[in-house]
Amino acid sequence: MFNGRMKRLVLALAAAFSAAVAVPGLASAVEIQVGSTTTALAAPTCPQEATVQETEQDCAIVLTKTSAYETVSDGVADPDRITTPGVIDSFTLGISGLVIQGATLSSELTTLDDNWGGPPAAQLTVLRPVASTSGTRWAVAAQSPVMPLVSYLGGVVEFPLIAPIPVVRGELLAITVPTWAPILTFGLTADQFAYSQSHTQIITNGSSSCETTSTATLAQSTLGDQALYTCSFEGTRLEYSALEITAPSASASARKHHKHRARPGKAKRAKVHGIRR
Repeated sequence: MFNGRMKRLVLALAAAFSAAVAVPGLASAVEIQVGSTTTALAAPTCPQEATVQETEQDCAIVLTKTSAYETVSDGVADPDRITTPGVIDSFTLGISGLVIQGATLSSELTTLDDNWGGPPAAQLTVLRPVASTSGTRWAVAAQSPVMPLVSYLGGVVEFPLIAPIPVVRGELLAITVPTWAPILTFGLTADQFAYSQSHTQIITNGSSSCETTSTATLAQSTLGDQALYTCSFEGTRLEYSALEITAPSASASARKHHKHRARPGKAKRAKVHGIRR
């Protein structure tokens, strides 16, 4: 159920959308697939000769206990940055089917669940930039509900949101994974695809590392939580995008209501664009 404040926000944005269409001189609301580039979203796969252990290691399709966003996709820098104010109506993930040679889906799920603290899940996170002496930090401005993924393995799945999330120019859309999610495509061209995680590089004897243990939770799951995103991974694509309904005339209203606010609510029924077993 919506609370009173959320109802007012949705009504205000709806009114702004109507005004953008009805009043001469104001731009009409349009739909934008934020993060969409020339390569279509896909469910990541592992080489058939991989093992269960390699699913997490050499076959690096599993994102674990972190938040992440794409820094480049098909050569496009920061494809998940918001350029026009509006609301996020849904987000889409490409989710691996996981099954590899010599293993069953059940055994893979058990291994991954045990290693990373539970079944696969993900949520959309809106990040706003915060200047600091150590560089740009990214703070959580809003988040979708956490979506369970186990029912959608092997598909490209759209998760509509009951409560649309207002966004403003300059913010980034990231994916937060509280446990694990098989949503990474690896082995791509390094200068065409890359993403960053909410890890901080650790420098030891002149060498940097982004390695973490299974007990470390670096996911940004708290409103206002900040991270530097200094760990980057080239040649890998994070398989996600989001549907934004733009409302240029609603910029001031969206910004006013959007500061440091979580977006409670449930998701509508997910739209599955194809599940491979």
